[in-house]
Amino acid sequence: MEKSKVYFTNMRASGNMNLLQKLERLVKKAGIGNIDFKGKYTAIKIHFGEPGNLAYLRPNYAKVIADVVKSQGGKVFLTDCNTLYVGRRKDALEHMDAAYENGYNPFTTGCQIIIGDGLKGTDETYIPVPNGECVKEAKIGRAVMDADILISLNHFKGHELTGFGGALKNIGMGSGSRAGKMEMHSDGKPRVRTKACVGCGACVKICAHDAPTITDKKATIDHEKCVGCGRCIGVCHFDAIAAAWDASNDVLNKKIAEYTWAVLHGRPHFHISLVIDVSPNCDCHAENDVPLIPDIGMFASFDPVALDMACADMANQAPVISGSYLAEQIKKQEKPAKDHFYAAHPETNWLSCVEHAEKIGIGTKAYELIEI
Repeated sequence: MEKSKVYFTNMRASGNMNLLQKLERLVKKAGIGNIDFKGKYTAIKIHFGEPGNLAYLRPNYAKVIADVVKSQGGKVFLTDCNTLYVGRRKDALEHMDAAYENGYNPFTTGCQIIIGDGLKGTDETYIPVPNGECVKEAKIGRAVMDADILISLNHFKGHELTGFGGALKNIGMGSGSRAGKMEMHSDGKPRVRTKACVGCGACVKICAHDAPTITDKKATIDHEKCVGCGRCIGVCHFDAIAAAWDASNDVLNKKIAEYTWAVLHGRPHFHISLVIDVSPNCDCHAENDVPLIPDIGMFASFDPVALDMACADMANQAPVISGSYLAEQIKKQEKPAKDHFYAAHPETNWLSCVEHAEKIGIGTKAYELIEI
């Protein structure tokens, strides 16, 4: 397969060109102008950051991309889907409040925010994955799939389950509805936290399969009837229902790749990753830690597989920051991995996601790095 082009610029700036101007120059050099945006709905898939986390991408970067799209006649919006876990982004109202709190609003970004899977994470589209090994039908947020064009704007960082989070993670996991995230993260069915349950019956009303029942003011879920859609998680006002979280990391990575295929297949797409503030864990954490490595730079490509590979390669060439979580982990390990992400989270295997994405035709690991 022919090598994909990945464009790169470092984080140096001067009085003649600041970082936002460099980002605009990067994406234009990478060919974003070759996409026909005129009159097209364009989704910028981003992670708004869990409040309390300060490593997420600043909204200034999103405005650069939104302005580029608008200058070419595109109808652009920022989007993400609700979370499976209990936090500040589990429904559209809280999610938008969290985004605003972190600086994302129409005034700072120049475009609107639309939560991809609706108010309670149940507004979804079913996309067949004919070449899927783990997923036969991906459950994607409807607004994400309603867009004509998808751009991913990714904060590249470490991740406790997938090794790192880059383009594939942002697109695949991030675009899944609550049921989709349930499918990716879990091989099992939801469970009830009995102590938190008050027997309100919201789960009973939402279930189309009569799986939940209330006995003595406590819910139970019949896993023989349950299909694992996760709707009960979304409607529970007391956070008494939780996902199983029992998918192996390699299976999780393959599912993320297959969901990414479902999101991207059949429409134009473009991808930008910023390897900055490389925290050890996902931006879903309500905190961040000292970066693992120094800031590397900004990358752009039409190929999200090559993009993730280039980011990982350059991150692995960077020195470890003293006193970081990665430095501490390396000290504890008799034979630490040369790969920073394996060393930080030894139970993960990020390569399984990239390799599976290549196998099912999303892109290629082989790339040509072009420095701007």
